[in-house]
Amino acid sequence: MKILIVDDSPLIIKRLGEFLTDLGHSVIVASDGKEAIVSFNQELPDLVFMDILMPGPDGISVMRNIISKHPKARIIIMSSMGQQSKVIEAIQYGAVDFIVKPFEPSKILLALEKVANTLV
Repeated sequence: MKILIVDDSPLIIKRLGEFLTDLGHSVIVASDGKEAIVSFNQELPDLVFMDILMPGPDGISVMRNIISKHPKARIIIMSSMGQQSKVIEAIQYGAVDFIVKPFEPSKILLALEKVANTLV
């Protein structure tokens, strides 16, 4: 799969990117909301891991923008503990799953499996 990682934390991008690359996925990265929209439209990834809080438009705004133009986009929201209301909002707007940061590899695998089951 081609996967876009959107996060303003270089550490998260590095850890998640290496994990996904080791699994055989192609990884694209964006460090803010504006860059995420441009990258999505240029690359049309199969999946997006999107941070909720970041510079520029937040993850929910970016997700809504992407889904409005690409209704079949698959977006997994990443959030820190204490952002439950934002996670609920993201799910209501079309996120396919969410992962709490810092992430556990097993949670990433479960999310990937969930998304793979919807790629038909």
